[in-house]
Amino acid sequence: MRMRSFDVCQCSAPLQVNEREAPTPQGSEVLLKILASGVCHSDLHIWDGYYEIGGGKRLMLADRGIKLPLTMGHENVGEVVAVGPEAKGANIGDVRLVNPWMGCGECKVCKRGDENLCTRSRNLGVFSNGGYATHLLIPHPRYLFDIGAVAPEQAAPLACSGVTAFSALKKIDPATLKGEAVVIIGAGGVGLMGVTLAKKLGASKVVIVDIDPVKHEAGIKAGASMAIDSGAADALKQIQDATGGGAWSVIDFVGSGATVKLAVDSLIKGGTVIVVGLFGGDITLPTPYIPMRAMALRGSYVGSQTDMAELLDLVKRSGMPSVRSAPAVSMRSMRRSTICAPARWSAGLC
Repeated sequence: MRMRSFDVCQCSAPLQVNEREAPTPQGSEVLLKILASGVCHSDLHIWDGYYEIGGGKRLMLADRGIKLPLTMGHENVGEVVAVGPEAKGANIGDVRLVNPWMGCGECKVCKRGDENLCTRSRNLGVFSNGGYATHLLIPHPRYLFDIGAVAPEQAAPLACSGVTAFSALKKIDPATLKGEAVVIIGAGGVGLMGVTLAKKLGASKVVIVDIDPVKHEAGIKAGASMAIDSGAADALKQIQDATGGGAWSVIDFVGSGATVKLAVDSLIKGGTVIVVGLFGGDITLPTPYIPMRAMALRGSYVGSQTDMAELLDLVKRSGMPSVRSAPAVSMRSMRRSTICAPARWSAGLC
């Protein structure tokens, strides 16, 4: 069986098409034929070769342990076409979502189900080859999740934007989520996913904050109660007024220095900021503020095996989040939740 992959061989250069024999699954491995693969904003960082970390500094690919050539693509749905002799529970013809956040599988963190936090990460499309290909080899069936009646091109973004937003929301106390307004900064693909999932989890009020008026409208359509322009001179006051004196929980899906500062400044005493976005930047925070305001500032990185299972269960019970996809014509124009299937690759559209 032959396969094709579309690989980053040089940062900021066009992807290269490579053809070779598809791997034969060994042991617990499973081979998938890719049906849909999402394009994540993180892919743009990888393709660029660096992350901005503020102060003019960059975190380079090599510093993260990412090596080229690399087949990107970590939002994947595929059909099982071959299984290893020890791949229990995976059957030919199964259509499955792949959890790409893979650890070593042996450490304490992995064994408790938090493979996304493993220090020896094997994340698909990041540290190992991903789904910008016709076929994808998975090390174990535990990373495969049934999508039920959800279409592959709709389900694929759940592997990253979906589980990332869901995991961040889970870090808010359920009573707080339902009883107090939650502020979401950034109305891109992940932020809009966060709005819709927050409502599905019972959020009483969602306030979306973004600099783009077009995204304000998208946020309202997704279920936000109101939208605030983060670039407005009185943006902080608007957030405080909208949350009754200050926010108990803010999720920043942008992650710039300016947005994190706005999030911190908008908190009420005892509030929590959860930073998800990787835009880059830095902030200066007086350390006494942390105990005096009893504030929490934490990060949230993608999601665990449990998060993925719970998200799929929520989607099956309540339906897919209503976040629209947008077509892509080049690496520079790729955005979260854009879906590229092999037929489109062959047509040169992705």
